[in-house]
Amino acid sequence: MANKVVLAYSGGLDTSAIVPWLIENYGCEVVAFVADVGQGADELKGVEKKAKDSGASECHVVDLREEFLKSYVFPTLVAGITYEKKYLLGTSMARPVIAKAQVEVARKVGADALCHGCTGKGNDQVRFEHAFAALAPDLKVIAPWREWNMKSRDDLMDYIESKGVPCSASRQKPWSRDSNLWHVSHEGGVLENPWTPAPEEVWMRTANPVDTPDEPEDVQLKFVNGRPVALNGKNLGPVELVEQLNDIAARHCVGRVDMIESRVVGMKSRGCYETPAGTVLVEALQALEQLTLDRETRRFKEELGLKSAHLVYEGRWFTPMREILHAATEKIAEKLNGEVVVRLHKCSAITVQRRAEKTLYSEEFATFGADTVYNQKHAEGFIQIFSLPERIVAMRDGVGGPHSTGKPLAPNEVVEEPAGVGA
Repeated sequence: MANKVVLAYSGGLDTSAIVPWLIENYGCEVVAFVADVGQGADELKGVEKKAKDSGASECHVVDLREEFLKSYVFPTLVAGITYEKKYLLGTSMARPVIAKAQVEVARKVGADALCHGCTGKGNDQVRFEHAFAALAPDLKVIAPWREWNMKSRDDLMDYIESKGVPCSASRQKPWSRDSNLWHVSHEGGVLENPWTPAPEEVWMRTANPVDTPDEPEDVQLKFVNGRPVALNGKNLGPVELVEQLNDIAARHCVGRVDMIESRVVGMKSRGCYETPAGTVLVEALQALEQLTLDRETRRFKEELGLKSAHLVYEGRWFTPMREILHAATEKIAEKLNGEVVVRLHKCSAITVQRRAEKTLYSEEFATFGADTVYNQKHAEGFIQIFSLPERIVAMRDGVGGPHSTGKPLAPNEVVEEPAGVGA
């Protein structure tokens, strides 16, 4: 049992039902904790009153927006944040910062248990509870979806209606949504059929493609150590920059994703995501990497990014491995200083200009015109050496050519290199 429980509360369908359910089934005091990660004033309006009207004794609203971006989003952005080539991890990155703040509230009010509204099928239960295990293994964790006998959202609607609990959800639009500064996610309802196109009413942040401007719009971004610090020539803090870039990119319908993803628990699910600013920032940062990182570093960073994306998606934020990977990418980020211009038009974000303080790009070397720094004749010897393994295989297998014997080589037969190759 538990005496005082801190519930991660949103005012949505699940957590609206959980407050009275906890009181009824655990006989405990419920303290509501609301994380402001940039979901917007509409979602936060009246949330404290709603929580108390549902039966909570207290409601703590904590502003996590800047910490979310500076300590979670931007490090993951630098690391290369695409999960299964599409998802920019908006919900995944928010869970550890929310869980950390929830534990802090629990310590503050002297709670002996934590509670979340995640379903037993989803990823978030893993993310929250992995963070709780790392930060507060002494606190009991209550997951009502794994305990109560309600099986569907209709069951929850019936329950909260019977309790007279206020809730923003409705039977007509039973979407499961998660919103923060970085993105909005949508699941459930008609989206559960992958053959059904997402209705336009699902999308909340991005404009309808048919209503986007006919003229393209350019945005200029400045990066320092891989972090965006200025938009269109104006220095801005993380929250202001992402908010403004969201508004600009959203009116061009930039950042929509409709995908089938592999959940941590093993099943496939469909998610529709809107990440306007994030999509532009990823495009711009990749353009900066192209200028500043050598080939091997870029390849290594891609490997780090793939591993990092899986760790974040799976909720393994507070782990040594995540810290190690991000420490490596922070070293790489020291080179990511420069400016990029991204053109937004009809759902696309494409880099059109880029410059960097420590660029590896040299027009003198890359030009197709006359130059005095690159001797094209040197390429012949390079290609001879570079392709030597393939030519040895060909000669071994008796493939025709000036250095072929016309038959496969004997096991101990020596291949004579062409003149000049070994020089």
